[in-house]
Amino acid sequence: MLLISERINGMFKDIREAIKKRDPQPVQERVLRQVKAGAHYLDVNTGPAVPAEEQPAVMEWLVTVVQECCDLPCCIDAPNTKSIEAGLKVHRGKAIINSTSADQHKMDELFPLAKEYGAAIIGLAMNESGVPKNASDRLALAMEVVANADIHGIDMHDLYIDPLILPVNVAQEHVVEVLETIRQVKLLADPAPHTVLGISNVSQGIQNRSLVNRTFLVMAMSAGLDAAILDVEDDALLDAAATANILLNREVYCDSYLKVFRKR
Repeated sequence: MLLISERINGMFKDIREAIKKRDPQPVQERVLRQVKAGAHYLDVNTGPAVPAEEQPAVMEWLVTVVQECCDLPCCIDAPNTKSIEAGLKVHRGKAIINSTSADQHKMDELFPLAKEYGAAIIGLAMNESGVPKNASDRLALAMEVVANADIHGIDMHDLYIDPLILPVNVAQEHVVEVLETIRQVKLLADPAPHTVLGISNVSQGIQNRSLVNRTFLVMAMSAGLDAAILDVEDDALLDAAATANILLNREVYCDSYLKVFRKR
């Protein structure tokens, strides 16, 4: 299970204030906490408060600040291509681009960028019409992403399909459809693309967020989920993921499996 930390994001107050002041210390303190908690990638997002014309420069600054204090690669998360490329230009190691939709113009912009910089990329099972309600429609869009990735020479090992989970209090019926999509994505190509989800999206605006998140994560792992964007500082969430890894026979059991999971 690839753990992508969600916390280096301008939507959070500490990161937002650090970006405004161009103060690296709060960002790097948070980064080191993510490293210690067991993150494999850091999702880096300037957040909604940054004006569009400033986003490329802010992304360049943010990626540089993050990688000054750790060796982890970044999942570069931005709404526009210029900001993503600004992050890729200064990034060390193999980045992940977060993300392209299944809209043709987006794929035509972002797949060449992934190829040029040797980055992996997340493909969303949605287009300008929105997020489909059922698994079959999600899979149709996922297939468009897979086909376009192949056309642009993207290795399937570098492609992550995100079926997109919505909050359970407004789209409860989507949960089972997302799980089915994860199962079926494995049949779209050989080798199959990976799957990824933003776990905390399922619990937006509800009570018992940690419980809902960890229950959903385990269910998604049992369906074949490969990667998750999540709060790596939620110990109960990571303990659930580590335990699911053992029960799904993905790792050999040992008494220290909780610590081993985080180290890996």
